[in-house]
Amino acid sequence: MLLIGDIGGTKTDLAIVSDTGEVEPEFQSTFKSADHPSLESIIQIFLANTQVTITKAVFGVAGPVVDGEAQITNLPWRISEKTLRETFKFNQARLLNDLEAIAYAVPNLPARDLAALNGDISNRPTDKNKAVIAPGTGLGEAILFYHDNAYHMVPSEGGHASFAPNSLFEIGLLRSLLEKYSHVSYERVCSGGLGIPNIYAYLKENKYAEEAEHIKKAIEQAADPTPIIVQAGLKRDSELCIQTLNAFVSILGAEASNLALKVMALGGVYLGGGIPPKILPKLKDGTFMAAFVRKGRFSDMLAQIPVYVILNQKPALLGAAHYARDL
Repeated sequence: MLLIGDIGGTKTDLAIVSDTGEVEPEFQSTFKSADHPSLESIIQIFLANTQVTITKAVFGVAGPVVDGEAQITNLPWRISEKTLRETFKFNQARLLNDLEAIAYAVPNLPARDLAALNGDISNRPTDKNKAVIAPGTGLGEAILFYHDNAYHMVPSEGGHASFAPNSLFEIGLLRSLLEKYSHVSYERVCSGGLGIPNIYAYLKENKYAEEAEHIKKAIEQAADPTPIIVQAGLKRDSELCIQTLNAFVSILGAEASNLALKVMALGGVYLGGGIPPKILPKLKDGTFMAAFVRKGRFSDMLAQIPVYVILNQKPALLGAAHYARDL
């Protein structure tokens, strides 16, 4: 049996799957990451409730993996393959960057798990580079490099590259955030944990629109303002939230095409993470693709690149399972 996991700053998903047959979890649980001191403590709780012997374990983790170790970006956790093997007597234990894990899922996603923003789902290219960009708590990016009739998954920390504004509005946003942060990355403006609240605060402070009183009260009472802002923007219940969502989607479109150009992702760009499926109607209204193709002389080429939203709720688990089976 295989233990697979998706380790994020907000939640940790664990599942047990068979080493053969369909990739369907036999046991699965979700834990709030911040409630636990380590991944090991979560695994102990999970395995105590299953009584299953595990031979191999693979975890997608929200942070860079170097020499079998990872420091989780938005958690005080350090995870080691060696420690996991020794603690739980696994034959093998591997850590993947969480976006690398999603990349392993991409070639195995059925059409029902995708929504097209550009291109045809039924005719996806299978012999060209692909890229994944995933706004959730943070912003992750990964590459599927096609070579020798196979895809090779390349992890990335591209979400922490410097934010490059594309309009006078975004220049103003960058100036404002430089007063708050020593480095303004794309994650600071294109994620749920930081990006959407940062955009909302900038628009509010600079009087782009008035803050609705009911939205203000809801945000004051919420641990996380992002779902409130997103839902109000989708329902067109607040001008400030509408403008926040517009800005977020435009920045996401611009960075997705940056990634596509850097790796020549003619095989498609896949939007993962927790946010894209929740804002699918907004992603389909033209705002995203307008920003995606706005690259001057390369606009025509970008207009030909397929763009898909991953609808599968746990693609990192799926990718980790496929990787584990190939070990």
